[in-house]
Amino acid sequence: MFARCSIRYKLLIGAALLLLIVCALSISGLLGVNSYRGLVRTVSQRAAELPLADELTRSVAELRITFSRFRPAHDVGDSRVHNALVHAQFGYDLADVKQALKKYREQLEQIEPNGTGISDNREEWDTVTSIQRTLERIEHLSEAENWVLETYRGDHLREELDGLYQLAGTLPGHLQGRMQQLKGNARLAYHTLLGLTWATSILSIGMLGMLVRLFYLWVFQPLHVLIQGSRVVASGEFEHRIQLKSHDEMAELATALNDMTTRFCEIRDDLDQQVKQRTKEVVRSEQLASVGFLAAGVSHEINNPLAIIAWSAEALESRLHEIIYADDEKPDDEHNEEITVLKTYLRRIQDEAFRCKGITEKLLDFSRLGDVDHQDTDLCDLTTDVIEMVRHIGSYKHKQIEFHCHDSVVACVNSQEIKQVLLNLLTNALDSLDKDGTVTVELGLHRGQAKLVVRDNGCGMNSEVLEHLFEPFFTRRRDGQGTGLGLSISYRIVIDHGGKIEATSDGPGKGSQFCVLLPLVGTKHETEQQRRYQVA
Repeated sequence: MFARCSIRYKLLIGAALLLLIVCALSISGLLGVNSYRGLVRTVSQRAAELPLADELTRSVAELRITFSRFRPAHDVGDSRVHNALVHAQFGYDLADVKQALKKYREQLEQIEPNGTGISDNREEWDTVTSIQRTLERIEHLSEAENWVLETYRGDHLREELDGLYQLAGTLPGHLQGRMQQLKGNARLAYHTLLGLTWATSILSIGMLGMLVRLFYLWVFQPLHVLIQGSRVVASGEFEHRIQLKSHDEMAELATALNDMTTRFCEIRDDLDQQVKQRTKEVVRSEQLASVGFLAAGVSHEINNPLAIIAWSAEALESRLHEIIYADDEKPDDEHNEEITVLKTYLRRIQDEAFRCKGITEKLLDFSRLGDVDHQDTDLCDLTTDVIEMVRHIGSYKHKQIEFHCHDSVVACVNSQEIKQVLLNLLTNALDSLDKDGTVTVELGLHRGQAKLVVRDNGCGMNSEVLEHLFEPFFTRRRDGQGTGLGLSISYRIVIDHGGKIEATSDGPGKGSQFCVLLPLVGTKHETEQQRRYQVA
C-alpha cells in the first residue's frame, strides 16, 4: 500500500517511525529516571525523619527523667524548693518535646502523600496526632502548682508520660517497617523498569530495522535500479528499459528515462533514414550530373548520324517506291519475298532511327541548363489542363482519372516544366493500369508547401524498383517501351524548383503513389549538377 505513495509521504512515514522510536526510548528513560528520582527523594526525606524521631524520643526520655526527680513531700520545706526546680526543668523539657514534635511534623509535611510504598506516612501522622494529644493532656496536668502533691495527678501524669514515650518509640519502628517494604517494592520496581526497558529497546530495534528496510526498498533499491539502467543505456543498449513497480517519483523518473531513450531511438532511426535518403539523393544527383554531362556532349554528335540514317532510309524507300508499290499490287501468293524483306528492313531502320532521335532529344532536355522563368501559377488549372489532354489519348480512354483539389494552390514555378513532371507521372500511372483502372490526383497545401499526389491501383512496385526508380535509363514498363528518362527528368525539375518527390508502394499488384512537394515561393535553387556544368 505504502509502496504506491510518493517519496514525500514515504519520508514522512520514516520520520514518524524514527520519532516513535525516540519517543519510546525517551519515555522509557524518563520513567526510569523519574522513578529513581522519586525514590531517592522519598528515601532522603524519610531518612531525615530518623534524627528527628530520635530527638523526639530523647526529649521524651529526658522529660520522664525529669519527672522521676520529683520527691514526695515528707519534708515540706525542702520538697517545695526541689520540686519547684524540677517543675521548671519539666517545663523546659516539655517545651523541647513540643519543639522536637514540631520539627518532626514539618518533616512529615514535606513528603507528598500518595498512600503507597515508603511515602505512606499515615501511621506516622496518626502517631504524631496521638503524641500531640498526649502532650496537651500532660501540659494540662502540669499546670497546677502543687500537682506533685496530688497523688491522682502524679499517677495520671506518669501514665501519660509512659504512653508518650511508647508513642515516640514507635515512630522509628514505622519507618523501619517502611524500609523493609521498600526492599521488596524496589525489587519489583526494578524488575518492572528493567522489563520495560528491554521491551522498549527491542521494539525500538525492530522499528529501526523496519525503517532501514523500508528506506532500502523505497529509496536505495530504486536508485540502484535507475543507476544500473542508466549505465546499461549509456553503454549503447538503447533497447533496455528501466522497470520500477512503484508509483512514486522514482517510477516517474524511470518512465521519463524510458521515454527519453525511446525518443532518442526514434530520432536516431529517423536520422539514419535521412542519411540513407540523402546518400541516395547525392548518388542520384551524381548520376544525373554524369548523365547530363555526357548527354550534353554526345547528343549533338548522335543526332546528325541518326538524321542521315533516317534520311537515307527514306530516300532509298522513295527510290524503290515503284518496285514496292508494284509488288504490293500483286496477290499475296505472288509477292516477291526479297522485296517484302527489303521493305520491312527499310521501315525498321526508319522507326529505330526516329526512336533514337527521340532518346537524344530527351537527353538534350535532361542536360539543358540555363535560367528558367518562374511565375505565379495556379497549379489547379495547370493540373486540369494536363488531365484533360491525357484523357483524349486513345490508349487511355478506358482508364479513369479522378482529380481532387480543395484549395486554391498558387506557386511560383515554371509551368512548362511542372506540366512535364505531371505528364510523366500521369502517363506512368496510366501505363501501369489494367483496363478500367483508376488514377487519383490530389492537390492541396501541406505545411506551407504545394502537395501533389498521383495515386494508382495498378501493378505496383517492389523494393528494387523503388530504389532505382529515379536513376537514368531505368525502366520496368510492361510494354517494353520507354527510355527510363522520364522520372529522372521529373526528379531533376522538382529538385531545381527546391521541392521534393517521393515514390511509395505496398508491393507488386498493390498500386503506387508519387508525392511532389513544391515551395509556394520561388527559390534560387542551385543543384550540384548545375554547379558542375558551370565549372565545366
